Amino acid sequence: MSASVRVVKQYERGLVFRFGRVRPEVREPGLAFIMPVADRLQKVNMQIVTMPVPAQEGITRDNVTVRVDAVVYFKVIDPALAIINVQDYRFAVAQVAQTSLRSIIGKSDLDDLLSNRERLNQGLEMMIDNPALEWGIHIDRVEIKDVALPESMKRSMSRQAEAERERRARIISADGEFQASQKLSEAAAIMADTPAALQLRLLETVVEVAAEKNSTLVLPFPVELLRFLENAAGTQALPKPKTEATDGRTPPVPRQSSDVEKPSNGPVVT
Repeated sequence: MSASVRVVKQYERGLVFRFGRVRPEVREPGLAFIMPVADRLQKVNMQIVTMPVPAQEGITRDNVTVRVDAVVYFKVIDPALAIINVQDYRFAVAQVAQTSLRSIIGKSDLDDLLSNRERLNQGLEMMIDNPALEWGIHIDRVEIKDVALPESMKRSMSRQAEAERERRARIISADGEFQASQKLSEAAAIMADTPAALQLRLLETVVEVAAEKNSTLVLPFPVELLRFLENAAGTQALPKPKTEATDGRTPPVPRQSSDVEKPSNGPVVT
């Protein structure tokens, strides 16, 4: 009795071969009764299988040598086809995945392998799924895991990325200086039309510099402010000089340069 009873697990399906011919009924999970001598039960796993694809080396369309590995997720949807049409469906899927991966490497550019993997994954899935359908296999998904580059290519890409970042930094800096110069030009035009604004700006600068506790302050003096001070000074009347002495006496008359002292009447020595 025990030789005629088999147990099929929940994730399995059973195929019964009677005298070498497969029976059309697929045994569902649970107890499966077979004839002890005539029948042979073969179980098929219906779970999703995760199969890593070994790294494949190839040359891209832009002549770069790379090594790419991937992973394939598939499951059996027809147990009869998976057992009858192919000798070992796992090995068959692995070989198709490797050849398809090498083919997709040769058809793609390096930039696609690095940045556009979603489209490449879909292409790989279609390439593997077409022959797998004849074996009762459904390819659930294919993912490219890693792209290995030569060291020389890595250094070249690093220099290229660094140069690109430096170019962007220079463009941003130049754009900032251009905008700042435009604002400064507008501010200078406004201050030129309004001298009071220039004086206020000068005072603000003095306050900002004085806050740093410096002992010596060298500050340029604007020409407009000098003109403003000269105009203010010209409007005030200058005081007249005093012509009388402070004690009320008449000041002495200065000696003229033409007055020459005459010699005394003393004897003349010859």
